[in-house]
Amino acid sequence: MSHEHPVHHITLTVTDLDASEAWYHDALGRATAVRRAGNGWERVRMQWSSGLVIGLTQHHGGDPGDRFDHRRVGLDHIGIRCSDQHEVRAKAVELDDLGIAHGPVEGAPYGWALTARDPDGIAVEFFAALDD
Repeated sequence: MSHEHPVHHITLTVTDLDASEAWYHDALGRATAVRRAGNGWERVRMQWSSGLVIGLTQHHGGDPGDRFDHRRVGLDHIGIRCSDQHEVRAKAVELDDLGIAHGPVEGAPYGWALTARDPDGIAVEFFAALDD
């Protein structure tokens, strides 16, 4: 048995499933998407060729005006691996071309980052570590 614990997937609660699915397809590229529903919820499971899997769940009866707040306990942001600073900078241009708002490309002692926010305000960071 492996002692590594790689993340298999992440599932986010969203207020508008269709809008969020479209945003992630635009921001991360087309993914294979499978929908399913249960008692009081609907979910789309998105999988990219890289192996990244993100689930988006809309709970019926949720507050459509609710917005993500990174200051509350739980998720702060999602980090998407980029190979280097050049890929992070290219992602900024790609997001501009798609009309997706984002912050500046920022350098840190450990890497380069570019942050955009999905329709619910969840931060998605495109990140290249210096040691990768």
